Amino acid sequence: MTKEKIQQDLKEALKGDDTKRRDTLRLLLSAIQNEEIGKKGKEKDEELSEEEVIGVLQKEAKKRKESIEAYTKGDRPDLVEKEEEELKIIEKYLPEEMGEEEVAKIVDEAVQTVNPESMKDFGKVMGEVMKRTKGRADNSKVSKLVKEKLEKGEK
Repeated sequence: MTKEKIQQDLKEALKGDDTKRRDTLRLLLSAIQNEEIGKKGKEKDEELSEEEVIGVLQKEAKKRKESIEAYTKGDRPDLVEKEEEELKIIEKYLPEEMGEEEVAKIVDEAVQTVNPESMKDFGKVMGEVMKRTKGRADNSKVSKLVKEKLEKGEK
């Protein structure tokens, strides 16, 4: 669904002569296609699922955020602006992020389900939380909340 929407929007960008949008959408489709190629030999279904497509988009958004941070430190406002424009386009295709309270509640539920012994079970809790958030929560925020919860030893 998301992939088809990107393809449709690319056609519109081509017709409308919107070069920034066109180039960004081409990059996204290329990243999705690369992921599908990587998946070819491993599974029968070569098409990415909706969740996998969202995952690719999240990786691309994360790259832009990291680039913005690096270019800001390097005093390159021209490149910062380019990356911010691309990020805005990418974010249009990502599901709305969950609020911190909603994520905290899911972390609490995951901790109850996994019943971690110590920080060694961090990965198990993270896995459970990520299944429940389905790409709608920032991994770094989730990681921070899980670490806080496990360090306190709360259950």
